[in-house]
Amino acid sequence: MSGLKTTTLTLEQMRSHRAQGESKTDWARLKCEVEAGVEPTDDEDSPDATQKLREVVEKRQVGRPAGSGTKEQVSIRFDRDVLRAFRSAGPGWQTRMNEALKDWLKTHSPR
Repeated sequence: MSGLKTTTLTLEQMRSHRAQGESKTDWARLKCEVEAGVEPTDDEDSPDATQKLREVVEKRQVGRPAGSGTKEQVSIRFDRDVLRAFRSAGPGWQTRMNEALKDWLKTHSPR
């Protein structure tokens, strides 16, 4: 990196600088390059990392993953202690609750 000084800023500091017009990024030039299809040059200190980063960005999908199409969103009320018990087991609590209800249906009539 020929003569460049590397600095570290928090996200909040970067946002503050940008809001105050202190960003050193030439956004107009970047926009023109993107529209023209110009690829950024490889990082001279780590060209392999540049390629790997591009591969990750290309694979990345935006938004929520597609659902199974078999579920329906509803609004329902549960007792706090029931929710606390399922949530306390960590991520996936809604799936576990769904499985518990399916298991209950195997031995009970939903009437």
